[in-house]
Amino acid sequence: MSDLHKTIGLMLDSERFLLAEEVTARHFETRPELVARYGDQGRAKCLQDANYHLSYLAEAVVTASPALFSDYVGWAKVMLGSRNVPAADLAHNLQILREVVREKLSPEMVPVIDEYFEAGLGNLPSLPAELPTLLDESAPHAELAGKFLRLLLNAERHAASQLIMDAVESGIEVKDIYLHVFQPSQHEIGRLWQMNQVSVAQEHYCTAATQLIMAQLYPRIFRTEKNGRTLVASSIAGELHEMGIRIITDFFEMEGWDTHYLGANSPTPSILHFLGKRKADVLAISATMTFHIREVENLIASVRASEEFNTVRILVGGYPFNIEPELWRRVGADSYAVDAHEAMVRASRF
Repeated sequence: MSDLHKTIGLMLDSERFLLAEEVTARHFETRPELVARYGDQGRAKCLQDANYHLSYLAEAVVTASPALFSDYVGWAKVMLGSRNVPAADLAHNLQILREVVREKLSPEMVPVIDEYFEAGLGNLPSLPAELPTLLDESAPHAELAGKFLRLLLNAERHAASQLIMDAVESGIEVKDIYLHVFQPSQHEIGRLWQMNQVSVAQEHYCTAATQLIMAQLYPRIFRTEKNGRTLVASSIAGELHEMGIRIITDFFEMEGWDTHYLGANSPTPSILHFLGKRKADVLAISATMTFHIREVENLIASVRASEEFNTVRILVGGYPFNIEPELWRRVGADSYAVDAHEAMVRASRF
């Protein structure tokens, strides 16, 4: 990424709150009917949305990836549309955001930022307003995954747990449960929240219940003979999504690795300290939110700067890396993986 991209992105992030306030003020000035339609609560939501727009825009610019901002605009279209905010309102807000940002930039910066708004606004009309289910009926154990998800959504955790235990007793491998039941059901829960079909509370319940059920499988997971290799795995500082990296950690454990899972929101100094104590072969880093990519890059730079970690290989994963396939190279990682199975394949090549 160029110094100009980084300068623009960091400026957008540092002035994000002031820019968001200006965007919100102009949005309601140019659309006075919105006051009657949404009221003060709507204005507060508009301000919150403008902050999110700027967070994603800033990170996309820093990483020189218009695709990341375009993908976010598509996500926002579905999320807001399902909450009765039409795509026209989103487009109007983004147009105002573009005007406000351009006014703050020097002439040589304007063409750079225009590329990102063209990627987002230009694709907005063709982007879907709804998302189809992420549960593939032709996938292995699709029926089991569907039943498991229905039980969780009905808050029947004990029945969901029994379903999984019975499946394992019947001969289904724990790896397959992770890959074909836990992973797709978590993705589908995220889609249902985006579509406003489940609440945040339901989403959190389903995730917590799945984690409890995973813990019940640990006596089977930790039976595997060790192969002498060590993994340290963590979500980046500020990142609260941890299910993906926890699944990957358990997968490595099932392959005989000595694993150390640090969980969500782990600060960089703590990760480095733990990495040194455990003499890890691989550090796996997860970031689900696009605006945490810089934190991934900073952590990797800290690892690379120390001779103590010169043999540690770094594997990254999470949603932004799936959208921008070359992003892992830009942040300095050795490789990236889209899921637990691929993570294991990549690590074996190290």
